[in-house]
Order: sequence, then structure tokens, then C-alpha cells
Amino acid sequence: MTTTTLDRFGGFSVEFLALELRRMLRNKRTGILALIMPAVLFVAVGTQSSSRGEAYGSGNLTAYLMVSMAVYGAMFSTATGGATVAVERAHGWSRQLRLTPLRPAAYVATKLLISMVLGLFSVTTVFVLGAIFGASLSPVAWVSCFVLAWFGSLVFAAYGLFLGYLLPSENVMQLLGLSLAALGFGGGLFIKPSGWFENVSRVFPTNGIATLARLPFGHESAGSIVLALLNVVVWTAVFGGGAAYLFRRDTAR
Repeated sequence: MTTTTLDRFGGFSVEFLALELRRMLRNKRTGILALIMPAVLFVAVGTQSSSRGEAYGSGNLTAYLMVSMAVYGAMFSTATGGATVAVERAHGWSRQLRLTPLRPAAYVATKLLISMVLGLFSVTTVFVLGAIFGASLSPVAWVSCFVLAWFGSLVFAAYGLFLGYLLPSENVMQLLGLSLAALGFGGGLFIKPSGWFENVSRVFPTNGIATLARLPFGHESAGSIVLALLNVVVWTAVFGGGAAYLFRRDTAR
């Protein structure tokens, strides 16, 4: 790829993307967490016979819990993938990038794509287990829930990247795990909120992705769908823009 082409796309290149993907796949700890953690959570809460026999919208409760755990797994995986930049910063990788044509937007886009690959592994694992343990959905709903759960996790890929540039490497993973658990409860991912807290939960970035991923169950109103889409777009822009700004500041030192 020529320098002119690199400049046109802000330094983005397939070679750099492939390099980052290989580096991510060599990180066994990150890969194991992406595959094992959401799978264990789903098996723990969603595989009881009572859940298989209880209807929920167009599916059953096992399917509902499968989607919820897939969303959480995708959140966790993509955010973890993004937050690994904290380690790269500690090793001086960000400073090395000043010598390349790579611009902040292209670097952020590359990291987001790599994190989404990790999220895809996580969602796939949970959905395979859901099929084994009796999740019931129509074929269209299976595909729709899968795509929405995975694609919506882009918000948290940006979130992990933002935290990776905001926090030192020795603190980022601990704070990331705590914040994702808090956001999961606050956004109604684990327990569907009601009353006044239902309105408050719409502000959390988890609420948008959870609402969209559950659309095929048929319980959401048109108004809540619009708010969920707005939630995902706004939070992705906030976290992605923040990550690009911090990257630019980091490489300018």
C-alpha cells in the first residue's frame, strides 16, 4: 500500500489490522476470559428446566437469559480488548506510533475492529450453549438477536479503549470489571427495571444495547427503540471521540 493511499485513509492499513489481530489472539488470558466468563454465567443462571418451560415474548426465558449473557459477554470482551492499550502505553507503543502515518481515527478504528472480533467469539460461545440447553427462538430471532448483541457491543469496545488511555495499566482491568458490572445492573441488563428506575436506566450505555438485542422478543415499544438507538449512537461517539482525543494527547507528549 502506497504512502498516498495510507494518507488518504488516515494511515489505516490491512497489514496493521492483521498484526493487531495476531497480537490479540496470542493473548491467551484475554481469549479465555472472552470465551469462559460469559459461558459460565449463562450456564449458572439460564439452564434450569423452569427457565426452558417459561415463555418470554416470542421465545422462552432461557433464550432471554442467553441474549442477556451474550450481551454482557460481548461487552466484557470488547471492552477488555480495547483496554489492552493501557499495557501498550506502558511499553511505549503509543510513542512509537508517532513515527508512522497512522492518525488517531485510524488507530481507534483498528482497535475497535479487533475488539469486535473478540466480542464475536464471546457471543458465539453463549449462543451455542443456548442451543444446547434449550433456548427457544424463531430462526429469524436467533440471527437477529445474535447480530444485535454483537454489533451493539461496539459501544463497549470504544469504552474499553477510552479507559485504556485514561487509566494506568495497573488499574485499568480492575476498574473495568467493576464498572461493567455496575453498568450491567444500572442499565437493566441483569434485572429488568421498573417504575422510576426504568427511566433512569435509559441513560446507561448498557440499556441501549440490551434493548436492541431483545427486540426480536417483541416486548419493546417504538419509543424505547428510538431511545435505544440514540443511546448507542451517542455513547459510541462519546467514548470513541474521547479515545481519539486521548490517543492524540498521548502521542503528542
